[in-house]
Amino acid sequence: MANIKSAKKRILVNETKAARNKAIKSRVKTAVKKVDTAVEAKDKATAESALINAISEINKATSKGIYHKNTAARKVSRLTKAVNNIA
Repeated sequence: MANIKSAKKRILVNETKAARNKAIKSRVKTAVKKVDTAVEAKDKATAESALINAISEINKATSKGIYHKNTAARKVSRLTKAVNNIA
């Protein structure tokens, strides 16, 4: 355990930030999963509405520094491509 006051604070701040990052990543994963299930079911209307929500969640996570911008762009691109390929 840390003895220095600043080190103790660092530990607390890191735990708080890790919890926040984990929660945001979880929201993104849930949104992506909803798009994937709609694509598998070939339900275009549901997939499109879920896609809008997923893109929003991904962009929020990116703006907070949880995802790199290229990672976010790749995720959005793959989801959009999957939704557009529904016959």
